[in-house]
Amino acid sequence: MAGGASGLGAATARALHGAGAVVTIADVNEEKGRALVSELGERVTFAQCDVGDESQVKAAVVQAAQAAGGLRVSVCCAGIGWAERTSSKRGAHRLVPFETVLRINLIGTFNVLRLAATAMNENEPLEDGERGVCINTASIAAFDGQIGQIAYSASKGGITAMTLPAARDLAGRGIRVVTIAPGTFDTPLLGALPQEARDQLAAQIPFPSRLGSPAEFASLALHVVTNPMLNGEVIRLDGALRMPPR
Repeated sequence: MAGGASGLGAATARALHGAGAVVTIADVNEEKGRALVSELGERVTFAQCDVGDESQVKAAVVQAAQAAGGLRVSVCCAGIGWAERTSSKRGAHRLVPFETVLRINLIGTFNVLRLAATAMNENEPLEDGERGVCINTASIAAFDGQIGQIAYSASKGGITAMTLPAARDLAGRGIRVVTIAPGTFDTPLLGALPQEARDQLAAQIPFPSRLGSPAEFASLALHVVTNPMLNGEVIRLDGALRMPPR
């Protein structure tokens, strides 16, 4: 569970654990990660993990693979945002933030995907031939990027675009790949906004006209795990929201 210490990741870790899974919470935030381990108790461990660091992801994957049953489910929710226009009165978009967002969101997701899938290759197939499922997190910004979201949208668009080829690459080994593209969700990032701003965001959503709950993301992730025909698909989870330009 990469990025599993807070927000969508923590909700998914709780849901998987509640369904009986042995969970490895991999996150850069050790304090929050270990607090969640203490909350959940048995069948859960923490691994310090920057998704952009190959050695740390390898160590987290090995830790998960050594649990009873091996690594069968990989969920990657790790990511950051950045707001800056391609060009403005202040000049061109800075290159370093753009590279950083892509390194963490896109390359980090690919790093988790490739290493988790390689570990799943070693699993004994289940009755239907499945060895595992990899769930990645994009965003509706991949489709409806707003002003100032070029870095974020590019990173999430990359995750969206690699879903089908990854699923095709791994089909012969019985490993599924699915991406969830959430809309506006009530995560710690939005929790820092004033209530008026949160209400304005919620009002944009056709139905239900509220922010999404991390538990709803987790519920979809669990459904993906249990539905073997979901493969190579990007699922929007957004209450029919189509983001305006700003």
